Amino acid sequence: MTSHAEENEDGEYERAVKRFKKNQEEEEEEDGEQRTEDEDGGDAAPAPGGGDRDHLSGARKHASAGKENGDDAHRIAPSPVVHVRGLCESVVEADLVEALEKFGTICYVMMMPFKRQALVEFDGLESADKCVTCGANEAVYIAGQQAFFNYSTSKRITRPTNSDDPSSGNKVLLLSIQNPLYPITTDVLYTVCNPIGNVLRIVIFKRNGIQAMFTFETVQNAQKAKAALNGADIYAGCCTLKIEYARPTRLNVIRNDNDSWDYTKPYLVRRGSHCPLLPLPGKSRYKRSSHEVPEVVAYPLPQASSYISHSSSSVAMVSGLHPSKMNCTRVFNLFCLYGNIEKVKFMKSVPGTALVEMGDEYAVDRAITHLNSIKVFSKRLSVCVSKQHAVIPSQVFELEDGTSSYKDFAMTRNNRFTSAGQASKNIIQPPSCVLHFYNVPPCVTEEELQRLCTEHDVPGFIKYKVFDAKPCSKTISGLLEFDSKTHAVEVLTVLNHYQIRIPNGSNPYTLKLCFSTSSHL
Repeated sequence: MTSHAEENEDGEYERAVKRFKKNQEEEEEEDGEQRTEDEDGGDAAPAPGGGDRDHLSGARKHASAGKENGDDAHRIAPSPVVHVRGLCESVVEADLVEALEKFGTICYVMMMPFKRQALVEFDGLESADKCVTCGANEAVYIAGQQAFFNYSTSKRITRPTNSDDPSSGNKVLLLSIQNPLYPITTDVLYTVCNPIGNVLRIVIFKRNGIQAMFTFETVQNAQKAKAALNGADIYAGCCTLKIEYARPTRLNVIRNDNDSWDYTKPYLVRRGSHCPLLPLPGKSRYKRSSHEVPEVVAYPLPQASSYISHSSSSVAMVSGLHPSKMNCTRVFNLFCLYGNIEKVKFMKSVPGTALVEMGDEYAVDRAITHLNSIKVFSKRLSVCVSKQHAVIPSQVFELEDGTSSYKDFAMTRNNRFTSAGQASKNIIQPPSCVLHFYNVPPCVTEEELQRLCTEHDVPGFIKYKVFDAKPCSKTISGLLEFDSKTHAVEVLTVLNHYQIRIPNGSNPYTLKLCFSTSSHL
């Protein structure tokens, strides 16, 4: 007799098989330059209408043509709409406007949240041509990171109806929460938005990160909330709100809990405790960026008329893992930066796919936000929420490297979120080309660390910096810079928690690695 858990897993196997086959058919491309969508097309946010679907389709067609030379850039017919790639994750519309308005008047901007891309519509072909030509001949930086430009196949960005006619505004707003380092619940969002205008309903759903939809009592309340909160941080430096009018005009809420709430129907309350509301910093609440955010942005919006939040799960499904270079321990080394890891299990039916059971659903959200679509050993990872709520140690087999396909990490001391004090010391960062190392014995030199990379067949670092240690310190820490983000990710995946033994030492030192807040040394 097949258990429900096994039936669920079989269904997940089939879905992963499709993803795996699709992954194999697509060429692997360099990070942030020629990649326009995740391998798993189902994770992409839908476009608001036919026109915007054309924009995204056009992006797929010309992404590979967008080399950094003028000939390739002009293969597509000139258009007033420019496709921008290679943006940093924290970029806002104001950053694009500030960097590109020197080429001409910008009429409209459409961000592609979580894909590091955007479409920018200029007032004429001449301005767009200046932007594309300049970007092909010299580096153009947006928010401190070099961006790449090409003409869009569309001649105009399709606006939502209510954007062309402000009087037809919607009472429903769509919020995208970028860099969600802390739990996002209906309590948190209600606390942020209700003081500006009476909130009637909230629905939170997961799609390439965390998004939410709000119904306000009046259109004027929605307009005030959008104007006041677009680009603001719920918590200082993270949980940034990107707000646009939603296409649905009403939300249907079927239960009141952490992910959905109808404040006009208190009888929908279900028993159970809420996630505790974190204290919002008093003076830094709703902190705006240094630039005023112009009313020129439209996101790819969901088209359904109502939303029911997805089932929350503390299990992530990861596909695109290199079959011979990835194992349970290496998955742990990478994912433990975003939350505690309970269990890791590779799926036998789908090579290169694993289930990762984490400490809670917020750890899964952080892992998706920071690890989805990154490259490791020439394979691009796809990270999404699993429909399973626990990892079951069934169908255990031997991986290509001889290790077990299943491993329990619940009792390991290498989990970094085991207590509130320990968790507060973690600086949750997206992957970068600089690694922070610590817990290394003082006798270990730069040359020995470089040799460690060579011995484990991973890229060596190009710059090394050691921090000054106190005279009584038993360990040292510092920074390692690599040629690329991909190289840093591979080194962390292999060497994180490596046991360093020293002559006459009783116990080995556990090398700890994490991504640094520094972009360069």
